[in-house]
Amino acid sequence: MMLVMDTPISDPRPAAGRPTREQAQARQAEMLDAALDMFLDKGFELTTMEAVAAAVGMTKRTIYARYPDKAALFMAAVGRAIARTATPRAALEAIAGDDLETTLVAIARLRIADLSTPEGVRLRRIITTESYRFPDLLMLSYSQGAQPVHDHLADLLRHHDSAGAICVDRPDMAASLFMTMVLGGPIRLVGSPQPMSAAEVDDWVRAAVRLFLNGIRTRSD
Repeated sequence: MMLVMDTPISDPRPAAGRPTREQAQARQAEMLDAALDMFLDKGFELTTMEAVAAAVGMTKRTIYARYPDKAALFMAAVGRAIARTATPRAALEAIAGDDLETTLVAIARLRIADLSTPEGVRLRRIITTESYRFPDLLMLSYSQGAQPVHDHLADLLRHHDSAGAICVDRPDMAASLFMTMVLGGPIRLVGSPQPMSAAEVDDWVRAAVRLFLNGIRTRSD
């Protein structure tokens, strides 16, 4: 499925009465936010282009001029939301330190926090629900959300392995295993009737980090 880019096309010298580029971008963001809210609340099937247009005071023609059908609008709105809930590389680099255990705990906490926001919870639900209709959705979610964290973690493990502090033959696999360990319990229960408390999440993260490190630390004969 072809994804539609979200950058609005506008003349750098708008004619009188036409919106500026900044205004056009703001209106497009408003439209995508309204569409996302409807897709999250009603699902893809029950959301209509007419309802989205009415919610933001636009004509259907305006929306169809940018997105040829509801599927294109859905992918644009959900794709934008995925990008918003992604953990920034700069944030990951800012918490990196010399102590690997402290860094791993900080990475886990940061990723759990990003995935536990109300928008993050609803977003995962709609991705799971609609992935059969949009096969590209899971890959988009992974490439923009999980993969940057995975790649940063793999690089971190390579660095500590080269320094002799740990022994990791397959850092990419180790990074995937680590994220599965730390996210599995807390994220599975987010939004459930009995989510983990902050203290329980912290205990889980610290236990998972210790278990992971015990498996990769170098040992003398």
